[in-house]
Amino acid sequence: MPYQTVFVEFYEQVKLSINQGTFAKLTLAKTIGDTELKNIYVRLHILETGGYKLALTLRYKTEEIESFHTFDEAFTVLSSYLKNPFITALLFNTEMDLTFKINKKNAGSLTEQIPTFKNASPVMLEMLDKGIVKV
Repeated sequence: MPYQTVFVEFYEQVKLSINQGTFAKLTLAKTIGDTELKNIYVRLHILETGGYKLALTLRYKTEEIESFHTFDEAFTVLSSYLKNPFITALLFNTEMDLTFKINKKNAGSLTEQIPTFKNASPVMLEMLDKGIVKV
C-alpha cells in the first residue's frame, strides 16, 4: 500500500489517541542518510483560549526550532518530511506503541507493540482535567 495512504491511517490513530486521552508522544525518526535534521518531536500545547495545538520541535545537529500548528496543519507539515528525510514515525500512547515505516519500495506499514508509557503525557492529563478533551 502506498505510504501516503498508510500515513493517513497512522495520523487518524494520533487523533484517536488524543480524543481518547491516551496520547503520550509522537516522534519522526530514522532518516535516510546523514542529515542535518535528526528528529521531529510532537507534543500537545494548551492554548489560553481553552483549545490546543501541536508543538513541533525540529531537532537539528546544532539547534532546535519549535512551531505550533493545528492538528490538520501539523499533518501537512509532518507529511512533507516523509522520505525527506524520515522513514519512521512512532506514536506512543497508553494502549500501544504504533510504528509507521516506509520501505525501499515506497510501501507503508503499521506495527503495533506493547505500550512504552503507562501514563498519558502531563499536558494530555491537564487537557482532560480542564475538559479540553472529553472521553
